[in-house]
Amino acid sequence: MARAAVPGRLGARLRWLEARLTGRHDESDTARTLVFDVPGWPGHLPGQHVDVRLTAEDGYSTERSYSIASAPDGERVELTVERIDDGEVSPYLADVMEAGDRVELRGPVGGWFVWRPDEQKEPVLLVAGGSGLVPLMAMIRTRRALGNRVPFRLVYSLRDPASQLFVPDLRTQDPGLDKTLLYSRSAPDGWPRPPGRVTANDLSAGGWPPDFEPACYVCGSTGFVETAAGLLVALGHDPRRIRTERFGPGG
Repeated sequence: MARAAVPGRLGARLRWLEARLTGRHDESDTARTLVFDVPGWPGHLPGQHVDVRLTAEDGYSTERSYSIASAPDGERVELTVERIDDGEVSPYLADVMEAGDRVELRGPVGGWFVWRPDEQKEPVLLVAGGSGLVPLMAMIRTRRALGNRVPFRLVYSLRDPASQLFVPDLRTQDPGLDKTLLYSRSAPDGWPRPPGRVTANDLSAGGWPPDFEPACYVCGSTGFVETAAGLLVALGHDPRRIRTERFGPGG
């Protein structure tokens, strides 16, 4: 992902920390959530990400960036990784790593695409495409953990039911969190909306009216983000209140 390198604590120097895998579970056929214990972790804001570095025995190393999926919780950090079949890093993280294995993490990174619960009191609109839900789930989980009363609305576009992430979380009843699921390729039997790409009507029905001045967070592939952000502007949302995050298979 292409993101601005701003640490969670402004002025803090980013450094590599050793992270030990303590647990993992499936989110979908291709996505896994990895739970790490990271001694010395400084804490993070929902929406931030980390750099992950793998180093082979011969000294070769490579890095990728992954959004943090968890609410701040001491030295515990969760990453949800979508496996890219021809990727260099994601297949190892998603399919090979076992409890006790170690990697290096650097972060938290990002100061723009974050939700600050002590400062932001306006309604929040979250618009996710596919695995773009990951940093938005950190915002949802943080709101839940704090008992925050700021109203949230989530519009989540995914290919089909099998690709849905965080199924138990999204089934949880959260007062003040409204959820709209959209399917682009195939929908469950009897689903009221036929499969298709996100539209202005979807964002109008599932989101907030522009005059509520919500904080809008849009995350997904470049094409999805450009489309969704453009639709929000066309609906009358202030572009200055729309924050976007894009991802791609390069990390």
